[in-house]
Amino acid sequence: MKKVHPAVVGAQPFQLAEHRPVERLFEDAEGRDRLEKSLSRYPEKKGALLPMLAYAQERNGWLSPEAMEEIAEALDLTPAYVRSVATFYTMYAKRPVGRYWIQVCTCISCHVNRGEEVFESFLEHTGTRAGEVSEDGRYTVIEAECLGACGFATVVQVNDRYFENVTPETVPEVLAQLEPGEPEA
Repeated sequence: MKKVHPAVVGAQPFQLAEHRPVERLFEDAEGRDRLEKSLSRYPEKKGALLPMLAYAQERNGWLSPEAMEEIAEALDLTPAYVRSVATFYTMYAKRPVGRYWIQVCTCISCHVNRGEEVFESFLEHTGTRAGEVSEDGRYTVIEAECLGACGFATVVQVNDRYFENVTPETVPEVLAQLEPGEPEA
């Protein structure tokens, strides 16, 4: 198990291509270690909520109701409070997503730079419909409200990687970078 310094617990990538689903987040040594390190960073348990939501998504690929309940229990919060925070943030998947969660920004800067066309190109090249998991389980494509890289529109986030200046024509190149050597869907 990789040791993580408490100061970087909240900065660990949480949208990985390889998920390691577990039934209970904090029953194994890794889960307990991440919880303890995260709790050590905050004066109140409640402060560890976002890092623990990120950890649950890292492990399972999405935030299940059971994972949110377990986090609530570990942080002495109500399940309703944890769900309210998780549903507020778009960075958390509240249902299963593909191995590659593709978020295409379609806000103003990206919209002006063909963001809608980029979105449609991803749907076409992955064989998916918006928000659905592809048949092979590899892709989920959604529109994102803003990915905070307006100077490099159109921006696309795939798991924890950003791709800038994406055009409909460069979508196959982006997909090829995800799994070099594997044919795209």
